Amino acid sequence: MASDEDLQIYCQPCDEEGPRLPAHGYCTDCKEHLCHTCFTAHKINRLSKLHTLQNATNMPKVLQQPSTSIHTGQSDVLTTSCVKHPQEMIKFYCNDHTEFLCSVCITLEHQVTSCKVNYIPDSSGDIIDSKEYQVILNAVNTTSNKFQQMVEDIKNMTYKSNSSLKDAFVDIKKFRQEINQRLDELERQAEDAAEVIEHYNNKHLKAVEEICEVITKSLKISADKIKQLNTSQQANKLFMELKLAEKTIQNVEGIAQQFLSYDIKEHKFQSSDRILNVFKKKKSLGTLKTFNKDCQPKQIKSRQSSYEGEICVKTSKYSLDCYITGMTLLTPDLLIITDYRNKAVKMVDTSSKSVYDQLQLDAEPWDITRVTSTELVVSLPDIQTIQFITISSNKLIKKHTVKVDGDCRGISCYQDKLVVAYWNPAKLQILDMNGTILTTIDGIFSYPSGVISNRSSIYVSDMKAVTRLNWQGDVIGSYSGVRYPSGMSLSDDGTVFVCDTGRTVIEEISGDCSTGKVVLLDQRQRIKSNAVCWCEKTKKLYYTCHAQDNFLHMYKLS
Repeated sequence: MASDEDLQIYCQPCDEEGPRLPAHGYCTDCKEHLCHTCFTAHKINRLSKLHTLQNATNMPKVLQQPSTSIHTGQSDVLTTSCVKHPQEMIKFYCNDHTEFLCSVCITLEHQVTSCKVNYIPDSSGDIIDSKEYQVILNAVNTTSNKFQQMVEDIKNMTYKSNSSLKDAFVDIKKFRQEINQRLDELERQAEDAAEVIEHYNNKHLKAVEEICEVITKSLKISADKIKQLNTSQQANKLFMELKLAEKTIQNVEGIAQQFLSYDIKEHKFQSSDRILNVFKKKKSLGTLKTFNKDCQPKQIKSRQSSYEGEICVKTSKYSLDCYITGMTLLTPDLLIITDYRNKAVKMVDTSSKSVYDQLQLDAEPWDITRVTSTELVVSLPDIQTIQFITISSNKLIKKHTVKVDGDCRGISCYQDKLVVAYWNPAKLQILDMNGTILTTIDGIFSYPSGVISNRSSIYVSDMKAVTRLNWQGDVIGSYSGVRYPSGMSLSDDGTVFVCDTGRTVIEEISGDCSTGKVVLLDQRQRIKSNAVCWCEKTKKLYYTCHAQDNFLHMYKLS
């Protein structure tokens, strides 16, 4: 007798291509038993939805016989229909296009003269327990485990994120309680002071009322007596009573002056201007920090540096020496610089080490940033203007300008938003591409020279610190290990290269502004630069020196 396994009817498509599953129904057109999944898919698929299906009760109870295929209950006959030609069976495989084919496919689209086509029965002879079988099976298991682990990792990260939000709101409530406690304490102090003042005011009022009542009664008695003596014409007594009344009036006038000299003040609450300014300038009393790959604390790695030479950027068109204040990279071989002294923007070919093109401006440019692959923006502080520049046929062309409300210095662009730093008044503004002010941050800067930005952060170099802000304008980090930072450049991993003119070095600081390390200290010359630019692809750092601003210097960092 056959075993129970051999008596079981199995899904024929799954038995050929995947795990053995019990039959759930039968297709009279395909003449195949189907599992639950294949049965359901059969009713939906465009090529088979009109087939006649029988459920488990009505399907043929034909027992499958063991075969020589990988599954003993199913013969190894190719019975899969071609998607493009349903009447044809798939019998071929195109290695060039990685597609299963029928005879019609080969004839029309995959001729053996143009494609490497294999006849499946010829190619599958050694596939059982082959190396390919082991490799792909292992890859399937590895990929499956990878996605299972991914789900677990994302589940853990989601839990930590949600948990951190709960902790953050606990801290917010605690912070609010501390503020409320302080306000309650100040209110109690004010109430105590008011109670003391009110007590003395009421005490004085009561004393005045009592004394005035006695004086009023005495004067009324004196007035009645004077009237009586005058009516009875007792001249002698009237004379004496009038003189006594006159003396009494003189005495009580002194008492009245004494009472009036008591300092009774009115009171008015004057709020603290400093606290009001905090609420006006700050949109919140704190920041809900979000940590991601751009702002996680990172240890600055040690780098090896090698000098790659210099590029002369002075041209015969201008007699004055260059003063390079800004740089931006258009491509790994194309660097755009601002020449403040000559009122020019120059396009430098770093491969040929030459100035490719130059554009005369209406005023001295300070900084430059890339908007798109063909559009740039330059800050012109002396005329309080932002100049848009486009590149066409490798030529720099002036476009429109936008007026701003200060001497704009550092400028950066990220996703159609401009970040502009000003010296007078010292502030930072976020603008749209039309120059509309979206956010203004003031009161925290002195002379913000440089500014760079990415998805999560804005970095500003200002006097003795590099300050990190979010896009809402809240300060979320600061690095004070610099003396006088100026030009900056961002790397792809979120670290910041900054020129420290006070220490004549170039330093690399972490994206969260927690740590920093000197990466370049040129022993041949003092690095006192307003501009620095990093190329991630070539691992080259470009900078200029005040003493030799006619040259761009290049270092390879690894």
